[in-house]
Amino acid sequence: MSKQPLLVIAAGGTGGHMFPAQALAEVMLRKGWRVKLSTDARGARYTGGFPHTVEIEEMSSATFARGGVLAKLVVPFKILGGVLGAMSKMRKDRPDVVVGFGGYPTIPAMGAAWLMKLPRMIHEQNGILGRVNQVFSKKVDVVACGTWPTALPDGVEGTPVGNPVRKAVMDRAGAGYIAPGDYPMSLLVIGGSQGARILSDVVPSAIAYLPSEILKNLRVSHQARGEDHERVTAFYEEQGISADVQPFFQDVPSRMSEAQLVISRSGASSVADISIIGRPSILVPFAAAAGDHQTANARGLAEAGGAIVIPEGLLTQETLTENITTILSNAAGATQMATAALSAGKPDATETLVALVEDLAKKDQ
Repeated sequence: MSKQPLLVIAAGGTGGHMFPAQALAEVMLRKGWRVKLSTDARGARYTGGFPHTVEIEEMSSATFARGGVLAKLVVPFKILGGVLGAMSKMRKDRPDVVVGFGGYPTIPAMGAAWLMKLPRMIHEQNGILGRVNQVFSKKVDVVACGTWPTALPDGVEGTPVGNPVRKAVMDRAGAGYIAPGDYPMSLLVIGGSQGARILSDVVPSAIAYLPSEILKNLRVSHQARGEDHERVTAFYEEQGISADVQPFFQDVPSRMSEAQLVISRSGASSVADISIIGRPSILVPFAAAAGDHQTANARGLAEAGGAIVIPEGLLTQETLTENITTILSNAAGATQMATAALSAGKPDATETLVALVEDLAKKDQ
């Protein structure tokens, strides 16, 4: 058996959980640790960016939030099966630390770590604990918080860490900002890892109504869900707007560093990327997010002066056109927003999280 310490990372099925997990994996590998990722089939779709030396273990898990009565009846058995499977794997190859990033696919590994009394912690990306992290917050050694302050259950203490960002984002940290002007400009539209319907509904027409002196210089990168792709592409083409529409951009960090403005949901990892690279943004929090956590996520950037926040209910073509125009027609103001966004970033979040993992491993020795 290898003498290298082993970290098991448990992360769920969205980019929001997987990106900070990937950031931690990248650094722990460089420090000579072995890393395993415990996820489910849905989470496995986001593992493309993980270093190839990370061993991916798909575990059986389930949620009460989807499916009919029968599906819900099976949930406890699926979860129990997942926990027992994770325990059997951990007995064969005992982890030094287990870190959960939230989402129901983390239940098997975190449940096993708790039953086996292994050193364990959770990292919550949002300003409000997700359901699974809420359950485990009282059953772990450390609760690391990506957005501060985080609303925590009574008796639970949080450690402010920030949200780790992938190496591809760190490589562009504080990349020089080219203020908007009378030359080619880029606008990046991202709606979380799945794209967002409301952004596909409102953004294209808001762009079409921009003053011609802005529009003639504008190229758009728009992340739209598969089902919205065709109509969004067709609209931009009809309006003669230069746009690259894709369901998922593999190169968000480079597109963001080239952008004069970012329009985005305020998922924790998107907010972290925007603040690390340092770009002006218009944020539209997802209204149906549990506990309205996306509004909490956007607060830091908005208060620093780096972002304009438009609640979903107030997002109209007119409002958006007006806000885009304000930013792209004011070079000094846009530059100030870029600098303010940077000031809200936590570039040392990954290092802080790594230090917490190493401390936990030492305590167990």
